[in-house]
Amino acid sequence: MTQEEIDKAIAEAMADSKKQSKWHRPERKFMSPERIAQTRRALNMIFMLGAVACLIVYFAFPDNKALFFSIGFGAIILKIVEFVLRFMF
Repeated sequence: MTQEEIDKAIAEAMADSKKQSKWHRPERKFMSPERIAQTRRALNMIFMLGAVACLIVYFAFPDNKALFFSIGFGAIILKIVEFVLRFMF
């Protein structure tokens, strides 16, 4: 066997092992880096609007704590979703 045949056999074996390996992560077309970045930006903007709305509700309606906490927790949940997207994908 020549060196070229050996290299070709190794390359084919590597390609086959990637197709069959349970640890190989297949490419996901619906989760492109651009789409993840756009989603993260949108979630960040909504979080910031929620945080500002939370502050406005806190000072404008000091007796209505339930609304303040609802808006605040909603904004925090959006931030946690963005955090997961940042570190998982």
